[in-house]
Amino acid sequence: MTSSADPGERAAGRGPRRALVAGSVGNFIEWYEFGVYGFFATIIAANFFTPQGGSELEGLVKTYASFGIAFFFRPIGAAVFGRVGDRIGRRPTLILVLLLMTGATTLIGALPTYDTLGVAAPWLLTLLRILQGLSAGGEFGGAVSIMTEFAPPGRRGLYGAWQSFTVALGLLAGAGAAAVLATVMSEESLADWGWRLPFLLTLPIGLVALWLRLRLEETPFFRAAADGEATTPPERVADPREMAGAIVMGAARIMGWAAAGYTFLVVMPSYLQATLNATFQQALVATVVANAGFALSILPAGLLSDRIGRRPVMLTGAALVVVLAFPLLNVLQDPDSSAWVQGAAVFVAGVVVGLMAGPGPAMLAEMFPTRVRYTGLGLAYALSNAVFSGCAGLIITKVIEHTGEVDIPAYYVMVTCAISVVALFTLRGEYHRGALPGAARPGKDAGREEETPCG
Repeated sequence: MTSSADPGERAAGRGPRRALVAGSVGNFIEWYEFGVYGFFATIIAANFFTPQGGSELEGLVKTYASFGIAFFFRPIGAAVFGRVGDRIGRRPTLILVLLLMTGATTLIGALPTYDTLGVAAPWLLTLLRILQGLSAGGEFGGAVSIMTEFAPPGRRGLYGAWQSFTVALGLLAGAGAAAVLATVMSEESLADWGWRLPFLLTLPIGLVALWLRLRLEETPFFRAAADGEATTPPERVADPREMAGAIVMGAARIMGWAAAGYTFLVVMPSYLQATLNATFQQALVATVVANAGFALSILPAGLLSDRIGRRPVMLTGAALVVVLAFPLLNVLQDPDSSAWVQGAAVFVAGVVVGLMAGPGPAMLAEMFPTRVRYTGLGLAYALSNAVFSGCAGLIITKVIEHTGEVDIPAYYVMVTCAISVVALFTLRGEYHRGALPGAARPGKDAGREEETPCG
């Protein structure tokens, strides 16, 4: 016999903390690996993408091309795994994508280089990056669905913010691993074999994550939809045009988060080295400081969005990036700036990105009903990241190479955040107060389970 109670009310007594941990751990692995790849981009370029006679910048461009390819497979992963997750459940799908991510990342650490394998080496690396892109595309929608569908009333912003918080933890862990290796190893050893260690470390972390996800329950919202407790007939779940419009709008709202996040938090080390002649250690320290600011602002931003709404918090973050992008970059470019001033600049950059990343997951979850939530929010996030995160390093590096204009990162984040500001103004302010939408079709109102949510 089924209960007519709101699934959100039942979620409060069914392991929300376990859902947070199990949902977060996959994000941690994903972003730890992406961080490591970004931080070691110059070394990976030398080992896989720079044949004899190739320039360092040429190899870096090819490395970021491989980086971007993985992001372009994220929407495919979001569509495939999202469909599976909306049909058979969040839990089994998240277990599958975790196994795929862990296996692909570990294999990168064991992959022969160009000198050993020749032209097959960069192709094999790119193939593993594609597998990672597929799994990462399936990770976000499921993890955010798990977190927000288990969240107690009035806590979706905070619970969803844990997804972004573990992104920060993963990037910090990747930067920390790179910094430790750069400190204890010689440059020759690090370039020869030391860079492999952070990738191989994914295997034991992945086994712990698997154990946590095997103990996870299915979400009360998915169980209610599967048991036929939803208030709207299944045939009304996903009008293709309304679904597509909701996905595009969701992607536009987080475009600035995607672009500024990757520019400030991942691409920055290579930019500082290749363009501003910083050392590897200096670039890593700057990145750690930026990610620390990012991590410290995410959970407060998510919590604040539960009180005053997603729109004002995310708008503040996007607008601040537009205003501060050039001043912050100019501080880094100024040779007379002290290390403390530069550290403050990158810290502030991380903080303003956190204002968008904290409320972002809950905002996307509130745009889609239960029966298409995994797919819808996963595709919105994957598309935005494919274009504006995955291409950030490639676009910035290539344009600087051709123009010599060192302010390209500031232009890039300003334009994308300005577009997000416009899109966020269409977000209605009361969505955070109501229940998550149930099995209604996307397109109109949020906050009441029987109505359509994608405003």
